[in-house]
Amino acid sequence: MADATSDPPPQDQQDAGLAGPSKSELKKRAKQEEKDRKAAEKAARQAELAQQQAAAEVDFATENYGALPLNQSQSRTGRTRDQISTFSGRAGETVLFRARVHTSRAQGNKMCFLNLRQRTESVQGLLIVTPEKVSKQMVKWTASIAAESIVLVEGVIEKVQETIKSASVGDVEVHISKVHLISGIEGRLPFSVDDANRPDTDVQSTDAQFNRVLLETRLNNRVIDLRTQTNQAIFRLQGAIGDLFRDHLSANGFLEIHSPKLQGAATESGASVFKVSYFKGSAFLAQSPQLAKQMAIAADFERVYEIGPVFRAEDSNTHRHLTEFMGLDLEMTIEEHYHEVMDMLDGLFLSIFRGLRQKYAKEIEVVGKQFPAEEFKWREGPEGTLKLTFKDAVDLLVADGVPREDLDDINTENEKRLGRIIKAKYDIDYYIIDKFPMALRPFYTMPDPEDPTLSNSYDFFMRGEEILSGAQRIHDPALLCEKMRSKGVDPDSMKPYVDAFRMGCAPHGGGGIGLERVLMLFLKLNNVRRASLFPRDPKRLEP
Repeated sequence: MADATSDPPPQDQQDAGLAGPSKSELKKRAKQEEKDRKAAEKAARQAELAQQQAAAEVDFATENYGALPLNQSQSRTGRTRDQISTFSGRAGETVLFRARVHTSRAQGNKMCFLNLRQRTESVQGLLIVTPEKVSKQMVKWTASIAAESIVLVEGVIEKVQETIKSASVGDVEVHISKVHLISGIEGRLPFSVDDANRPDTDVQSTDAQFNRVLLETRLNNRVIDLRTQTNQAIFRLQGAIGDLFRDHLSANGFLEIHSPKLQGAATESGASVFKVSYFKGSAFLAQSPQLAKQMAIAADFERVYEIGPVFRAEDSNTHRHLTEFMGLDLEMTIEEHYHEVMDMLDGLFLSIFRGLRQKYAKEIEVVGKQFPAEEFKWREGPEGTLKLTFKDAVDLLVADGVPREDLDDINTENEKRLGRIIKAKYDIDYYIIDKFPMALRPFYTMPDPEDPTLSNSYDFFMRGEEILSGAQRIHDPALLCEKMRSKGVDPDSMKPYVDAFRMGCAPHGGGGIGLERVLMLFLKLNNVRRASLFPRDPKRLEP
């Protein structure tokens, strides 16, 4: 039987098996290892890139921006809010302030500029992507905030090398670290505040591409229009006139009164009075506090003033007439002569003019940028205010070529002409005309003691337009009734008024001033509607 065990292979075959892979096999393996290494490196790089992208998508600045919850007075931190007007000279300080976004401009995806506005002041804000503080998402969101939105901004004030001309505070900017939306806007604005704040001269420039905002459009959208820096300054000046009026009269012993605006009879003439329903009868809106002022004098108040609405039912669609305006009225007793009242009123106006120039120069400058005008001038020094009689005024107009027969009254056109004559002759914008013809004045005006065709009355003028009408009043009941009848007014229709003088009343006089007209003429706004917050005229009852 044969042996089942195989014979061992020859020695040369054994040596060949121990020799290992061939050269080609080694090359093949090396190539594979290199390929695997590169693939591993690529995978590592992709993993790192993916990690970086994931990190980038994580918004680390979410707490630093976004819309705030509706303010329902949930809390009160008491932290001070800053005013843009104080930012100059505060470089390095951290500030927190509320402002409107006037304009915004993104520069790439890492930077955004904001023009932030508070009333008449504005400052540039700068938001830049900063690790762990300001993200790209924060910059993108901020750049999308609509103009006129209200935001709460926190940042550091930094000095700038060149003045920022687009901001009123131009020597610094705010490097923003936090910005939150307090109130956004719905829909589209009827016009931009920038366009509404632009002077007409810029709009009319041939090489400019600006939108002109007409006065009618402004008044129809008054809330937006009032946001302009010009209007903010105009109404700060309006408030200042009221303050200066009060301060001067209070310092001179006057008492502020508040008279009713619903009356049982017309104050001046029936043609210009608003008649309203009053339960089962009728009433009239006061054309002035005239009756109440005089009755207060009869009640021994001696010196009184009032700031309140005045209503005139005159269908006058002019640049200087309103159907409702704010009246600044005063009345005072006379010791000897009605010029005591005229001098008091003159001193009042000079006090107002000086106060505006001294305390509100910045606001006047802001308005002047949109409404350029020659500086308002009045006469100072020992000569005092220019005072003319009505006859003097007529003579000046006649000398300038106006027929004397046309000057029984000085109409609006000749008023302005007289203003130009006086400006050319005296270089002033403020003056007084005294001794008007009796036929031109209301029934309660005291006649001149020497010439009954004239009256103890006066008008004050600014830039050739009347801004005050006043006079000595009749305090004798018999003479008052006589003049009332001559003007077609039945004394019995105003019995409480006449009775006040039957019980004894001191000689007195006063005047009434139109607040909006004074403001319009001082700033040369050219239309009284610009000086009225929400103007009322024969064609406008809204907004």
